[in-house]
Amino acid sequence: MSVTEGGVIRLHGSDNVVIALADLPKGATVEGIALPAPVPRGHKIATRAIGKGENVLRYGQIIGQATADVVAGEHIHSHNLGMAPHSDDYAIGSEATPLPPLEPKTFMGYHRADGQVGTRNYIGILTSVNCSGSVARFIAEAAEKDPILNSMPNMDGIVPIVHQTGCGMSGTNEGYQTLMRTLKGYARNANFGGILLVGLGCEVMQVPDLVGQGRLRPDGNFRYMTIQGTGGTRATIAKALEVLREMAEVASKTPRQPAPVSKLVIGLQCGGSDGYSGITANPALGHASDLLVRMGGTTILSETPEIYGAEHLLTRRAVAPEVGEKLIERIRWWEDYTARNEGEMDNNPSPGNKKGGLTTILEKSLGAVAKGGTAPLSGVYKFAEPITTPGFVYMDSPGYDPCSVTGQIASGATMIVFTTGRGSVSGYKPSPCIKLATNSEMYARMAEDMDINCGDILTEGVSIEKKGEEILDRIIAVASGQKSLSEELGFGGAEFVPWQIGAVM
Repeated sequence: MSVTEGGVIRLHGSDNVVIALADLPKGATVEGIALPAPVPRGHKIATRAIGKGENVLRYGQIIGQATADVVAGEHIHSHNLGMAPHSDDYAIGSEATPLPPLEPKTFMGYHRADGQVGTRNYIGILTSVNCSGSVARFIAEAAEKDPILNSMPNMDGIVPIVHQTGCGMSGTNEGYQTLMRTLKGYARNANFGGILLVGLGCEVMQVPDLVGQGRLRPDGNFRYMTIQGTGGTRATIAKALEVLREMAEVASKTPRQPAPVSKLVIGLQCGGSDGYSGITANPALGHASDLLVRMGGTTILSETPEIYGAEHLLTRRAVAPEVGEKLIERIRWWEDYTARNEGEMDNNPSPGNKKGGLTTILEKSLGAVAKGGTAPLSGVYKFAEPITTPGFVYMDSPGYDPCSVTGQIASGATMIVFTTGRGSVSGYKPSPCIKLATNSEMYARMAEDMDINCGDILTEGVSIEKKGEEILDRIIAVASGQKSLSEELGFGGAEFVPWQIGAVM
């Protein structure tokens, strides 16, 4: 990666495009070529003539084919670049090189009975169905005003986990099993010191079925009720307050104590990406991911439609054939899933992504996988499956950010690190979210929402490695109790979005 004369950056020696680092006017000179038209910041410029049908390369990889003849210096974007066949040379395990271990750093966390360590200590009000969502919120509102609950030490609060499903669905299919895994995963997340499960009573996702499929919490700090069985709204709120006081009494006796960062489980996310995402924030987060993995920690990459076309970079890092094959199986599942729902895998980039300089899903995916660093891929999991293998892993999910994060938290993520170029704002209780800005202009405009600026990799010459270390330091600080900016702003109450698969009936 090198910044060249004319305010552009070349990412790989074999690329036939460079990326503009500023809005460039018509006539500006780039690598000795006068631009025939203006090119916006973050967008691509052809460094030579490219014929119609010829592959366009960025990161040394195919990002699409020219849909028209392109002259040297021309702006390359949606008007002259389309999808192309991408590499299926999966070469499973050919680049699975273990990284040298590092001595683990420590953080201050909440130790749980099953050996997990949380970064927060919430009591969750988990709902089995949308019909109990309002009552769960009523309970949480009453709890906020309760002097007994407010006096409890070592507590981060009460979180209602509400959603829009749980009924009007099959009780046996893939969608049902996915929701079951998601709810059970939230109940067991280490950031909860206790869980109250509230249902209506007559829904498809029955409370007894959730409770009866194994102990939901090893510490026993778990209660459940249905609105119909308890006697209606007011009776349920009153009973729930009594139960929450009992549960908070137990949870409040768990203080923060030292733990190695090998106990951290970090969800890696990106949203509102731009042309800088794969240059600054994503590779910096990838370096932080590698540091954590070298210390024994776990990082989770997701968003399968947004690694499409770059999956070969992950299969090559698989530690075993079955790991690589499971990722390929998920890719094939998605190809079938989108086809039968009259969609297509190239449904991205979004309008905001395109305005920021991204053109095809291949280009977006190649930048997105950079969040996963270089560590071997130690496991591949379905949405909301418990992560049982430490190291760098993959969890299948949609590219829709809140849904993907929901799956990661259900799989065990106790923190989310989220890169954004356009300026995404969100939070994901019970797991704190750290936001990384890809460019300095957006960071300056939205500094109250962005925890770290990665744009200085280009504007100030900060190295990817140095920025990765800064991200790791922030991860440890937030894991130890420092609030992220999304927490300071109060985000996290509306972003629980289970993946709805199948017919709504």
